[in-house]
Amino acid sequence: MALILIVLRHAKSGWGNPSLPDHARTLTDRGRRDARAVGVWLGARNLVPDLILSSDATRTRQTVADLSGGLGRDVPTEFLPSLYNASSDTIERTIRKQSVKLLLLCAHNPGIGNVAAALATEPPEHPRFDDYPTAATTVLSFDVDNWSDIKTGACLSFLIPADLKT
Repeated sequence: MALILIVLRHAKSGWGNPSLPDHARTLTDRGRRDARAVGVWLGARNLVPDLILSSDATRTRQTVADLSGGLGRDVPTEFLPSLYNASSDTIERTIRKQSVKLLLLCAHNPGIGNVAAALATEPPEHPRFDDYPTAATTVLSFDVDNWSDIKTGACLSFLIPADLKT
């Protein structure tokens, strides 16, 4: 049975209050709409995570909340301080410890984009994959039964919020 990993960068955040530390930055209105739209897109494809692992930063917490609103359901979520500005190695170690079948990971660049690139057998042909902008979402499938056994997986989808606007 295949394992599915959804790799999500947090949605658009702002620097509206320069006195806030980076960890406390919040989403912009656009970011909130984008996160919800990604949730709707995932739900329409029955890509509802069994578990969400997220950085504990304010902007990732808000991204997860708005994405869950778009999914139309609450998903078990763990907010991990270790995912705040984590390296790709730290993120991969976190993934490999999991036991669910469909996992969503929400974190920050450059780590989150590097993980998407490292775990995709072939990168998607999308002009924005390499810079992994806010709310970029990659869906990967691994032909293994345990996360500890993953190498690279098939890229089923990659999108940015602009792709959802018609």
